[in-house]
Amino acid sequence: MSVIALGKDYPSVFGAPVIHAADPRIFTLRYFTHCMACGFCRDHCCSYGVDIDRDNMERLRALGLPFEVFAGVPQAEWFTPEIVDDGEFPSGAHGRTRTMDGKCIFADRKSRGCKIHAYCVENGLDYHVYKPIVSILFPLTFEHGVLVPSPEVVDGSLVCSGRGPSIYEGVRDEIAYFFGDELVGALDALWARIR
Repeated sequence: MSVIALGKDYPSVFGAPVIHAADPRIFTLRYFTHCMACGFCRDHCCSYGVDIDRDNMERLRALGLPFEVFAGVPQAEWFTPEIVDDGEFPSGAHGRTRTMDGKCIFADRKSRGCKIHAYCVENGLDYHVYKPIVSILFPLTFEHGVLVPSPEVVDGSLVCSGRGPSIYEGVRDEIAYFFGDELVGALDALWARIR
């Protein structure tokens, strides 16, 4: 399916990624949006680890021992060693969170959800600054400046795909945070034409 050009560039609050188009499937593909209310997937989407901006990695390390204790995993085990140059990430590079026992290293194994997110909420920190943008926007992602559905939604392997609101509806507020109300206005106009 062809993408729809947005007529201008919309950089994120961190400078990158910069969005200039959208795949119309973000308005029609659906998923169970209320993740923490899900009783059927056991955080399956957290099974593989996630790409994380190099600066996010450093900010997490800078939280020091309190976050290390909260995470329950030594800091040296948080990330894979490879750093990939990638201009779509704010720092221009990303690493990846490790997995342990079939889950992201930061998945809460005693309860549910993300330890990064939970730590930020408990300590009055903005999770957008620490949690990977790819996690926050999931199951929306970006490729070469285009907002696209994550592959797991397209191929149906996301356990909760097909139910609930559209991908766009589910992450609309997060798009507004990262890219601003002007992009959301442009996407709202597209959404109104497509649905």
